[in-house]
Amino acid sequence: MPRRIPQTLTTVRRLALALPGVEEGPCYGTPGFRVRGKFLARLWEDGETLVVKCGDDERDFRMQADPTTFFTTAHYRGYPTVLVRLTRVRAADLRDILEQAWRRSAPKRLIAEYENRGAGTKRRA
Repeated sequence: MPRRIPQTLTTVRRLALALPGVEEGPCYGTPGFRVRGKFLARLWEDGETLVVKCGDDERDFRMQADPTTFFTTAHYRGYPTVLVRLTRVRAADLRDILEQAWRRSAPKRLIAEYENRGAGTKRRA
């Protein structure tokens, strides 16, 4: 099993901004990321957790597969978000969940352009 290397805001920034149309800006007083104005992710106030809007199914899948990395709190129950411990998440999983969040919010044309460039990853069945 690959060793987990703690991820940082720098890594999140690099991965998020590599997706078409993503912009960084403040979100509840922390760095946040949006695609065409729609929320994707933001750093939590602790500076070590990322809040990602990924959808209920993706959240549940991640939390079941790796509950020490992906979790939620009472505040986020009922919202299609998951909390990601940057100190535990693998870079590939971080990249994947950010891309899934992007796909939920990006316009169809932007997604098609991304896929036509060959940059998109294969979607989990």
